[in-house]
Amino acid sequence: MKSMVLVMTAALVLATRSTVGEEDAPSVATLPPVVVETHPRAGATDVPVDLKEIRVTFSKPMKDHSWSWSTVWKDSGAELDGKPSYADDGRTCVLPVKLEPGRCYGYWLNSQKFGNFQDADGRKAVPYLLSFETAAE
Repeated sequence: MKSMVLVMTAALVLATRSTVGEEDAPSVATLPPVVVETHPRAGATDVPVDLKEIRVTFSKPMKDHSWSWSTVWKDSGAELDGKPSYADDGRTCVLPVKLEPGRCYGYWLNSQKFGNFQDADGRKAVPYLLSFETAAE
């Protein structure tokens, strides 16, 4: 896990360098998008099993029909109950799911292999690890 964190940190540094030239002043518009909120929140251990969707909000509008919900380990993803989509704000990706009680879920939102979460200008979002556990019934 430590090596994955180091790789993701290096990817962030490289993404920032390739996006912002030395002569450019950084701005939200020129930096890669980042996750600013998740529902359920990352690290939650009491997520209600009747939750019907996972929501991830980015720092800026995202490219429609483009996402990378990658599982962290075998079977770490929830059963899908529809297709992902963006909410009307263009910043929040919604994943319809069916959760099971007493289970740990994990997703990479972008990863070393997959980078389809992109802003409207095609900048790849910084990889983000979302993990949570559902309450036992």
